[in-house]
Amino acid sequence: MNSSIAASRATREPAAVAAAVRGVRIFLLEAHTEFLRLVRAPSFSVPTIAFPLLFYVMFGVLLGPAHPLPESARSALASFLVLGTIAAGLFALGVTLATDRGRGLLELKRALPMPRGTYLAAKMAMAMVFAAVMSLLLMVFAAVAAGVVLTLMRWSLMLMLAVLGVIPFCAIGLLVGSVCKDTAAPAVLNLIYLPMSFLSGLWVPLPLLPRPLAQLAPLWPSWHLAQIAQVVVGSGAQSGIAVHVLVLAGMAAGCFMAARRALARPR
Repeated sequence: MNSSIAASRATREPAAVAAAVRGVRIFLLEAHTEFLRLVRAPSFSVPTIAFPLLFYVMFGVLLGPAHPLPESARSALASFLVLGTIAAGLFALGVTLATDRGRGLLELKRALPMPRGTYLAAKMAMAMVFAAVMSLLLMVFAAVAAGVVLTLMRWSLMLMLAVLGVIPFCAIGLLVGSVCKDTAAPAVLNLIYLPMSFLSGLWVPLPLLPRPLAQLAPLWPSWHLAQIAQVVVGSGAQSGIAVHVLVLAGMAAGCFMAARRALARPR
């Protein structure tokens, strides 16, 4: 009896390994396809990568003081890195998912023999890739042109912040893409992205906004990510970082669950 159990285990183990390898290969193929799709869409790739760099040049370098203080240069870097991270998360999932739903491609993906969740995992992975590329370019420019000096640990944490910070905004984009039509999704996402960024103090410091608007800043996930970014570059207080992380995690979980219910409804 023991020999039969051992033989059964020996048979299942290679099958499990083969299934895992097959799942990884499918994920890589899906991610590669999604990457090509986003790269070939200038309406996504150019704004996501180039706009944070352009805005940093305009507002952090050219329109800033001739000799900016180190703290202000670091603060501007954190703000525009968060701005690019938000765009990568919102638009990578929101627009493409709504487009796939409108064209019937989502139903085709569900019918394919791929592991469950691979389709959305590949989209999220590519959002992380674009956030990483954007952050690397922005950090290199900040160090070379703006004279920002950080330790290697802080540079690494900035990159990690962009890669992981994209997740809550992927969840928001997923929710929008799950409930909006393909023609409406870009407009809805812009109506979320632009006011949320402005009201979080990424464009204009919060003390310059009307007090009622400035007091609403903690309602926006972008504000919480910006506070973490300020801590990473050494311009913020570390006391509330755990609260910011919990708020972002809760918002991400809530949006993911709402999107899952929306996608599960028959259409």
